[in-house]
Amino acid sequence: MADGLSGLDEYPVHQAPQPALWVASSDRNFYDRCYLNAHDRTGEIFVVTGLGYYPNLGTKDAFVLVRRGDTQTAVHLGDAIDDDRLDQRVGGYRIEVTEPLKTLRLVLEETEGIALDLRWRGCFDVVREQPHVMRSGSRVTLDAQRFAQVGTWEGSITVDGELIAVSPDRWVGTRDRSWGIRPVGEPAPAGAPARPPFEGMWWLYLPLRFDDFAIVLIIQEDPDGFRTLNDCTRIWRDGRREQLGWPRVKVHYAPGTRIPTGASVACTAPDGKPVRLEVESLLPVPLHVGGGYGGDPDWSHGVWRGPGFAERVSYNMTAPEVAGRVMFGVIDHVGRAVCDGAEGWGLFEHAALGRHDPSGFPDWTTVAS
Repeated sequence: MADGLSGLDEYPVHQAPQPALWVASSDRNFYDRCYLNAHDRTGEIFVVTGLGYYPNLGTKDAFVLVRRGDTQTAVHLGDAIDDDRLDQRVGGYRIEVTEPLKTLRLVLEETEGIALDLRWRGCFDVVREQPHVMRSGSRVTLDAQRFAQVGTWEGSITVDGELIAVSPDRWVGTRDRSWGIRPVGEPAPAGAPARPPFEGMWWLYLPLRFDDFAIVLIIQEDPDGFRTLNDCTRIWRDGRREQLGWPRVKVHYAPGTRIPTGASVACTAPDGKPVRLEVESLLPVPLHVGGGYGGDPDWSHGVWRGPGFAERVSYNMTAPEVAGRVMFGVIDHVGRAVCDGAEGWGLFEHAALGRHDPSGFPDWTTVAS
């Protein structure tokens, strides 16, 4: 609309002295994105999806990943951004907020043989995570706020004419929404080399649902093991929240790789009692194989592909050109967990990129023995 005004300006939601559609930061990398996943606890199927808006690039996009067996299928959608930010949609993909912070509806109208009609119900309140900041020298490369939630799904998934029923007694998942600054769109000019040079990062994200509580753990470490982000929250059904201290983590890697098979996590409750987590991977989905994260060669968030863009790409995960790059990015796993005898399910997300001294990785190519 004229002068950047939209219907949002009728409401008291402004955060800066300018129209609501104009974000306060002029950084080209400003983004506002949601991420969701769904699985039936068997390790036979994992759906990972998300939608993002990039106001300073004028774009919006969405993706869907479906992993079954050795095949990972991606659907990509992109378009120009519009003024109606309350109607979250890209092409045939949309997210409807039916009850904020509690229930959603996720729809992908049939696109290249893939369709979704899923209803999300949060089992516990959302958890607001600590602010997440990264720098390259003096330059901010990531400055984000995120909230996370665990829940159940109901509805249907269609893959090439096969209808998969989704019921909340079996289908669980996690979601998050984040916004702020992170690399998006076409690569920016590099400028001078970073000082010190980037040697890698180690990352662990565990949003897990149990019958009586949920745990959201997020850790990032520098190559020397110095922890730059440490956030571990347990939330109970009555809304009580606990911080579970400084988790001590041992990731178990498949020999000859950096692909995790599981992790052991030792936490501490506020009363000093130990809280122990054992997590195992049932099915991996590398987010840099069709998901647009971490240098994915086929899809990058925020890149302009033209109006009404949609495509489907399928990957044979055993093919050498795909399998060879799986461990060099962030991998989302169907996660089964045990916490002091209680069984839980959710997301096991991990990356060990470059040097990480505590893991015994001195460079980018060393793998577990």
